[in-house]
Amino acid sequence: MTYGACGMPFKEYENPEELKHLQNVTKIAIEEFIRVCDELKIDYFAYAGTAIGAVRHHGFIPWDDDVDVALLRKDYEKFLHDGPKVLRNSFRIDNSKNQKNYPSPFSYLALKGTRNIPEFFESCEWKRTIGIDVFPLDKVSRHRIRRFHQIKGTFFWARIGFLRATPEPYIAFDGIKRSIILFVCHLAHSLLSIFRISPEWIQRQWERCARLAEHEDVDLVADFSDKNPIKWSASIGELFPTVESQFEGICVKLPQKWNTLLTRQYGEYMKYPPVEQRKNHYPIELDFGIY
Repeated sequence: MTYGACGMPFKEYENPEELKHLQNVTKIAIEEFIRVCDELKIDYFAYAGTAIGAVRHHGFIPWDDDVDVALLRKDYEKFLHDGPKVLRNSFRIDNSKNQKNYPSPFSYLALKGTRNIPEFFESCEWKRTIGIDVFPLDKVSRHRIRRFHQIKGTFFWARIGFLRATPEPYIAFDGIKRSIILFVCHLAHSLLSIFRISPEWIQRQWERCARLAEHEDVDLVADFSDKNPIKWSASIGELFPTVESQFEGICVKLPQKWNTLLTRQYGEYMKYPPVEQRKNHYPIELDFGIY
């Protein structure tokens, strides 16, 4: 679910052992994330393709190379605040508050001393490591105008944040249209830099929009980092209490109504999608460090 990867074509790893090694090292980050959540007594669940992997494969989707987890906003904030106090020294939590030119509105549990940089982050000053994406889920307003501002505001500021971090987002087509869009992206990146619009300020605008319904008594939450957050919305009763599943020999949590949610989000998720609909984050730079 990494922002900027939407629509990115599938590229098969030339060396299957390299993909397996990456998945095994990523497991180290999964185990650390679970350990920290258990210690802080906060709940989480496997999200998106990771949830499909847990259900369909009891591990990674065979061609997948990343992990997504999600938390309710209050637990997400506790993870950000208290997590660094209990994380092992080999990890850090990356986001726009502590990493220059971080491109995404969610956070990343990073394994220090590694590199895992896909093409769409090639020109980004923030250097992506091996790790896992950590998503906050925010309340969806029941008021139509406020909900409109949530959806449109987060969509706008997420893209501004990505362009502040890198001038070259992934574009799924070629030709003159691609050239024009890249020109506009480079121009926007330059203007944001010239006027010193900081990633931290942009993230605050995104978060302000995402949390507009924070004090409403509502049951629906969503991932506002996605371009279609309502598709990725769920009621609290659909999410909790979580249930357990196996993921590469690790016990992970899934939403209570995982089948309902995965069907809503993906349709017939137990079937393998055609190759042209598969996604991964094939790296142009991959360094396992000491791992």
